Amino acid sequence: MIHLLKWLYPGMKMKRWLLLFAIGVLMFSFGGALAVNYEYLGRAEEEIFKLVWRMVGSYNYMVTTVIGFFIVVIGACLMLYSTRSIIRSIIAVLIPDRSESLIDMIYQERKLGRGPAITVIGGGHGLSVLLRGIKSATSNVSAVVTVADDGGSSGRLRTELGIIPPGDLRNCLVALADTEPLMEKLFQYRFEGDTALAGHSFGNLFIAAMNEVTGDMETALKESSKVLAVKGRVIPASKEHVRLDAVMTDGTVVEGESQIPEAHKKIRRVQLFPKKVPAVPAALEAIESADAIILGPGSLYTSIMPNLLVEGVARALKNSKAIKIYICNVLTQPGETDRYTAAQHAKAILDHTGHGAIDYVLVNSTPIPEEMWKGTKATPVEIDEDKINALGMGLIKADLMSATEIGRHDPDKLCAAVMKIVYNLGIRD
Repeated sequence: MIHLLKWLYPGMKMKRWLLLFAIGVLMFSFGGALAVNYEYLGRAEEEIFKLVWRMVGSYNYMVTTVIGFFIVVIGACLMLYSTRSIIRSIIAVLIPDRSESLIDMIYQERKLGRGPAITVIGGGHGLSVLLRGIKSATSNVSAVVTVADDGGSSGRLRTELGIIPPGDLRNCLVALADTEPLMEKLFQYRFEGDTALAGHSFGNLFIAAMNEVTGDMETALKESSKVLAVKGRVIPASKEHVRLDAVMTDGTVVEGESQIPEAHKKIRRVQLFPKKVPAVPAALEAIESADAIILGPGSLYTSIMPNLLVEGVARALKNSKAIKIYICNVLTQPGETDRYTAAQHAKAILDHTGHGAIDYVLVNSTPIPEEMWKGTKATPVEIDEDKINALGMGLIKADLMSATEIGRHDPDKLCAAVMKIVYNLGIRD
């Protein structure tokens, strides 16, 4: 009985139809009564009167009311049960493996559908970690993903097929997917051996094939999202072919995203080639309509920054009324952000976008034991609150550390911290 009452939970959008169903039943009953001139209702009331009189030796007209109410309750339960059974019968055919949790599925989807609109900007492993957590709080998620990757399988497909690199896009699709573990393993499977497929992931090849079939990467991602039952959207920052270059403090220029950390020089700024690259309209729309915009976590210069250099993205970010949060990495990244403090991470973004791109900096507050990072060439990011405040940003500390991966964020902790900021600070008008 309690399980059935879940159909009446707020947000299920079932009560209106059950009420309409009940009105239909009442009209059917009333019409039937009119058609037979109340003859059968009168006989039923007479039989109830006789039964009560024989049992207790007296009759109170409230008895009829009580019995009538009892019949209404039974009828309502039958309506609810029959409606549930009809829907379950249909779902059992369409989604046989998940029909047992139908009520919970519908309630969860309705609840997530009412969540805030979150737009995340970045790439790499850090972005996929964030998405794994965020999808449990809202399905209104848009991931704007870098297309500057030129290494590994993505780089090979980019060169051989002339497509934008699918690697980061694939990771985001899988992170937002609500699908079977086997399907996730399939998309992340990487071929081994000495063949031409060696080093390629199946997911990259799938997206590349879908791009060939649909003729457009944005459409390919939409169709791939259907296969993986993705909660949200994955949008490339641009559909143009770009190269990420870094201008070092010594004046040298390093060409190519994968080569920048290998130079082991201090970065002054990064830039795209060609410099003017149009953004995907859906990416700009996602930024403009967001309740909250999140930068990172991930590689500062090679995952986050390439998105902000695409034409129109930085401007849309600064003009947006959304709450803007930068999630600072737990550890510095060798060859990219050596000895960077939290304020230096944030300032680097402002140097490329101008002020107004960040409202709050979210940092990890949990001490990291030295044995966890010693020998990795990375160090914990120093939190210099005064300098962050001097940049016009607020600092928010939270336990974000993963218990299983060194120097990584935990998806659930990250989601909880982000949603707390969004709800506590309020969604702006």
